[in-house]
Amino acid sequence: MDLRTRLNTSIKQAMRDKDSARLSTLRLINAAIKDRDIAARGEGNDDGVGDDEVLGILGKMVKQRKDTAKTYEEGGRLDLAERELSEIGVIEEFLPRKLSDDEVAAAVDAAVAETGASSIRDMGRVMGALKGKYTGQMDFGAVGGMVKDRLSNI
Repeated sequence: MDLRTRLNTSIKQAMRDKDSARLSTLRLINAAIKDRDIAARGEGNDDGVGDDEVLGILGKMVKQRKDTAKTYEEGGRLDLAERELSEIGVIEEFLPRKLSDDEVAAAVDAAVAETGASSIRDMGRVMGALKGKYTGQMDFGAVGGMVKDRLSNI
């Protein structure tokens, strides 16, 4: 089942369950995807965005909410931080499972070998390969350091 179908099914279920907090978050996800669909149609892509781009949107939404929750916690607004964290939980239901540290290391090694990277100048190609295969499955901010270390040791 593709992401959009799962999302629509979850929206309908949240309506039946009268779960307003979950429904609100699901509608935010749907609105973000539709917004990106409209932008894609303006660029000439009549089909809208694919699952890879939807995963990117969801990852971005999670990151935004983590940053916002941290800001709320620092400001002493724990009620608002808790709401952001609950939204993260709903969004993460649609993301693939996160890779373990060992799996991330193996993926980095495979991407370095696949791209034929030989120096730090090839970091962009390696990161591009990783983002193409593992969107939503790893934290690319943390992975960037691993790739840099791996390439500087070649």
